[in-house]
Order: sequence, then structure tokens, then C-alpha cells
Amino acid sequence: LPRRPLLLVLMLVFVAGNMLCALSTDYWLLMGARLVVAGSHGLFFGVAMIIATRLAPPGRQATAVSIVVSGITVANVLGAPAGAAIGYRFGWQTSFWAISALGIVATIVIALVIPRSPPEGDPRPASIWTEIRVLGRPPVFLSYAMITFGMTAFFVPFAFIVPILTEVTGIATETVPWLLFASGLGGVLGNLIGGRLGDWKPMPALVTIFCLDIVVYLASLAAVHDPLAMAIVFVLWALVGFSFAAPVQTRILKGAAEAPNLASTLISTAFNIGIAAGAWLGGVALTGGWGYAELPWISVGFLLAALVVAIVAWTIEARAGADHGKRQPAI
Repeated sequence: LPRRPLLLVLMLVFVAGNMLCALSTDYWLLMGARLVVAGSHGLFFGVAMIIATRLAPPGRQATAVSIVVSGITVANVLGAPAGAAIGYRFGWQTSFWAISALGIVATIVIALVIPRSPPEGDPRPASIWTEIRVLGRPPVFLSYAMITFGMTAFFVPFAFIVPILTEVTGIATETVPWLLFASGLGGVLGNLIGGRLGDWKPMPALVTIFCLDIVVYLASLAAVHDPLAMAIVFVLWALVGFSFAAPVQTRILKGAAEAPNLASTLISTAFNIGIAAGAWLGGVALTGGWGYAELPWISVGFLLAALVVAIVAWTIEARAGADHGKRQPAI
């Protein structure tokens, strides 16, 4: 199925799934509908990123990816509190009806804005074996590793951010939502900055981002008992922590350029593995006797792993470029 019709079908499935959530009368029907929504959501963003990079001007692919990803970040910053407020005021079903209405609007916009004809130079659909084979390329599988390590590092402490801020740092409970909002804005800004850096020099950008992220988490160990310092560091967690997203995703799409469908949809899988692993590891550490203030040490460990992977990927890329240059005929 061509990507534009596929995008429209996925949006219709997303809308139908949310309508089914609103109409659910028992737990299992609601969970089944949520699975439909989650599946269509992940596939949608995989296809959307491919379309964005195909439509972007040369040298602006990472910026295009960052704009797509910013949609998720903005939705978390604005959509989560708005959905909670609507559900509290009018009932939880109303939140799903509101999402369905927004989904219908988005479907109409996609139908009007996305070109019917594929961009010039868009490759023909690849076989499933080609889709699987490109996953073994270093720019692809090493980028998945960077995503997983980076998100694990972020969510080890973030999954427990409320008790960290209130019980350890001493920030008032009513201030936490505002800090979460500021953190979300930091994530949006970091994502857009990462897109620009990815268009400039993706591998130097990724190495620099992971180094800065390590510094931020080490700073949080010193700042955790100072409310003002911790508030600043918390926003930097998101700003620096999400800036790697666009460059690393663009590497995957470029590395699997002739067969990007499976590779792009697995991006969300890598993110979700990191999210789940981070929350789980944080819980294991706390159960094992660690304190909330010590969780960033685990983040530093995973960021060091991400940094090593980035350096390895950069080295492989540099050697491949050197070998390609040697094979060019002399003029």
C-alpha cells in the first residue's frame, strides 16, 4: 500500500480505536481497543517519518524528523493535562471522544496536504527480506542501541520524578506540574535543536549530546538537595536528553533508505523498550536499597554505553567513507 493511503488508513484505525475506547463497557474491551490505538500510533509515526524525510529538502531530513517527533512531545506537554482535565470534568469517555475528533481533523489535513504522487526518487517498495536485511546494517542496529540506552537512562529517574522532587529535593507538590510542563517544553526545544545538529554533523552531534547528558546527570547528583538547582537540572534532563532523537532516527532512515518501512516502525519499539527498561531498573534499584537520589548513577552508566556505541558507529562510518574514497577512480 502506498504511504499516503497507508497513513490515512492508520489514522482511521486510530480514530475507530479511540471511539471504541469511549464506547467500552468492560475492562477487556477497553484494553483491546487501547492495543488497537497503540499499534496504529506506532505504525503511523514510522510511516510519517519516512514521508517527512522524502519531502524534506536535501540536508534538512533531520529537521523534518524533529518536527514529526515534536508532535509527540507537544502532545505529552499539552494533551496529557488537557485529557485529564476533560476526563475529570466531563467523564473519561469524553477524553476519548475528544481524541477521536482531533484524529478526524488530522485525517482531513493529511488528505489535503500530503501529495498524492510519491516524491521524485522515492524507491519502489522492497521485499520483506530486504526490509529485514537492512536491519543488520551498522547505522541501523547501532542506532537502535543508542535509542534504547538513551531512553533507559532518561526513565530510570524520570519514572520516580515526583518523589525525587518532593521527598528528596523538597519542592512543593503543587509546583511539580509546572516543572513537568517546563521539562516538556525543554524536550520540544531539545528535539528541534537536535534536528538542526543532525542536519549539520550527525555523528559529532550524537557524541557531543551523550557527553553533555552525562554531565547533566552528574550535576543532578550534586543539585538534588537544592530546589532551584534541581529545577534547572530537571529541565536540562529533557532538553539535552531528547536532542539525540532526531539525529539517531535520521541515521536509521538513511541507513535503510531503499527499504525503510520495517526499520522506521521499529524505532518506536526501541524507544518503548528503553522506557520500560528504565522504569523497571529504577524500581529494582529502589527495591534493592538504593535511594531516589542515587538513581542518576544508573543513568550515567547507560549514557556511557550509548556514548561508546556512538563512537563505534562514528568510527565505522569514517572507515567506510575512507574506503569509498580509495575506490574512486583518479581523474
